[in-house]
Amino acid sequence: MKYRTVAELVQLACQKNKTIGEVVLEQEIQATARRSEEIWSNMEKSLQIMEQAVEKGIQEAVYSRSGLTGGDAKKLKDYANTGQSLSQGVILDAVNFALATSEVNASMGLIVATPTAGSSGVLPGCILAAGKQRNSTREQMIHALFNAGGVGFVIANNATISGAAGGCQAEVGAASAMAASAVVELAGGTPQQCSEAGAIALKNLLGLVCDPVAGLVEVPCVKRNSMGAAVAIVAADMALAGITSVIPFDEVIEAMYKIGAMLPSCLRETSQAGLATTPTGIKLTEKIHPQV
Repeated sequence: MKYRTVAELVQLACQKNKTIGEVVLEQEIQATARRSEEIWSNMEKSLQIMEQAVEKGIQEAVYSRSGLTGGDAKKLKDYANTGQSLSQGVILDAVNFALATSEVNASMGLIVATPTAGSSGVLPGCILAAGKQRNSTREQMIHALFNAGGVGFVIANNATISGAAGGCQAEVGAASAMAASAVVELAGGTPQQCSEAGAIALKNLLGLVCDPVAGLVEVPCVKRNSMGAAVAIVAADMALAGITSVIPFDEVIEAMYKIGAMLPSCLRETSQAGLATTPTGIKLTEKIHPQV
């Protein structure tokens, strides 16, 4: 049985008495006819790239070529080290790591698009923060990445992961749902709890528009990754506590797709509305793209 929906993915995991991550790995082996070692190695490499991006972003003041973004991850790390932050622990780490990854992406550094480059900070932020708190093994973290991949596969095939097609809800929203599900698995939750977490995360980011200043994946994209990570961690905790989403995950995905289709094109990555057309947004655009 191949999965097309999150419900089918959960059903497969329960039938096999396995995690979603384990099922997705099995399905990938069957679908590609590649050796399990090769598929595992590729995912492990992705985890390494995520770790390297986070490390670079929090240790250095990484700036984009436009100068719009950079240095904030290091600022947040230094602030966290004072012990005075309001959100100490996994949430602040997830936000910090997501911010670091997004700044590396904006500076043209190496990242893993999960599911897109513009939303590449959310998943590593959550996986690495939760893994740190849980003392997770690399095997557990890699399985969690397969979990996220399975959720992303369903969203991409039943809706969209494109900001141009569905707004930022399709990018950061999808990434947050993927991360929430993955973190629940990393924390020992059930496949159904993974589904509940994904639904809770995504439905709370529905309607999020894509309005990048100057057409660059920097403002507000970088900070939206951080907020998406925070939403994912909270959604995971809610699911682990036994809280469920009244609207099933697959229906939330369908709603996201329909909402994206209803968004005017000016709010779907065209930079023709929203933050991109505020007075400051226009000034920055004129500075970065002066008229010839």
